[in-house]
Amino acid sequence: MMPHRLLFLLLLLLLVSACRPKTQGGTAMSAAFEKSERRAEGQYDLDEIRRGGELIIATLSGPDTYYDYHGMPMGHQYALAEDFAEGEGLKVRVEIAPDTAALLRMMVDGEIDVLALPLPAEELKRAHLEMAGVRDSTGASWGVKPSAQGLAAALRDWYDVEVEDRVEKTEVQRVRMVHHVSRRARAVYLSQERGIISVYDDLFKQAAVTTGWDWKLIAAQAYQESAFDPNARSWAGAQGLMQLMPRTAAELGLAPNEVNNPRRNVEAAARYIQKLTGQFSDIRAAGERIKFVLAAYNGGAGHIRDAMALTRKYGQNPQRWDDVSRYVLALQQPAYYRDPVVRNGYMIGAETEDYVRSILRRYEGYGGQALYSRVSQQQPSSSVQTPHNAPKKNKYSSGVPIYAPDDPTFNQMHP
Repeated sequence: MMPHRLLFLLLLLLLVSACRPKTQGGTAMSAAFEKSERRAEGQYDLDEIRRGGELIIATLSGPDTYYDYHGMPMGHQYALAEDFAEGEGLKVRVEIAPDTAALLRMMVDGEIDVLALPLPAEELKRAHLEMAGVRDSTGASWGVKPSAQGLAAALRDWYDVEVEDRVEKTEVQRVRMVHHVSRRARAVYLSQERGIISVYDDLFKQAAVTTGWDWKLIAAQAYQESAFDPNARSWAGAQGLMQLMPRTAAELGLAPNEVNNPRRNVEAAARYIQKLTGQFSDIRAAGERIKFVLAAYNGGAGHIRDAMALTRKYGQNPQRWDDVSRYVLALQQPAYYRDPVVRNGYMIGAETEDYVRSILRRYEGYGGQALYSRVSQQQPSSSVQTPHNAPKKNKYSSGVPIYAPDDPTFNQMHP
């Protein structure tokens, strides 16, 4: 009888324990809901933000607000928020809204801590928000909830003209360095007579097996990325022959100490190209698909999908790079990067358009098959035109071939 009685007592204790209300702990999801509820109810101030270690801001996408450049957050409003957060020992998380109405709604609903876009005082007042932090020359200001008095006070103590000037100078320097790659450029051809492009040709040929591409196309891409310097490093942190970003390299299984190894770098890049090819498998023509993959390698698949959505919206062919590339360029303009069909906002589209065009031109110079029709005849990226403007006559549309100094054909014409 004794064992049965003991078993009964144990079961009774377990039952009582299970029924007892839990006053501590909880899942990460319940904690997130609690934070959101406390923000919405006005119980979430600077002390709670400090304990969480994260400042959540919301703003609009744009070159002067926030955008993602190869995994590097950029934009003046973001830079200001990061400056404030750094002083408080916080990390910044950014939420992007399609318009100011959505920004105000996110703030009122308690989804964010700071509305990081200067809005007129009347607009903030109507939403029952308080002015705090950054102000522009018109008096427009960032906004916080009136109950977050600790956060509002900290933002007011932090912001002044000196902060604005310091952050602006730093951001200008960052933008100037965006296209900078530290590298020792090699010759565009090692031996044109013998058909040897570089000392890495065997690696490109192996990568061609993985990607299904012509190895000369991969060579042309490698030259565009690093000028065949395995130690090349961009300001944004991309490294190696194929300029892989740290996060991308890690996702591809490439360790930090291997990123400058030519073989490992090219192998990882080939896997990345293979992955992107799968993501754009809906592009039916193989030659067109290559252009989309190159564009995604440079500018990100999300941005290229945005350009395709715009192309479709305006009645052009989203399967054709000549059409889509115009909307890649258009994603530099507010009317397009804030369009409802765009999910990833602003991008430096001119860089991506030029990237694809330059690689295809160099590939053809290497003796590769022409994959484009009008792409080499488009306007240069320094003179972006909107998709609805008719092309103007210029040296790129006159039918006269124009060659870059590192193009083999240029060397033949200018011995």
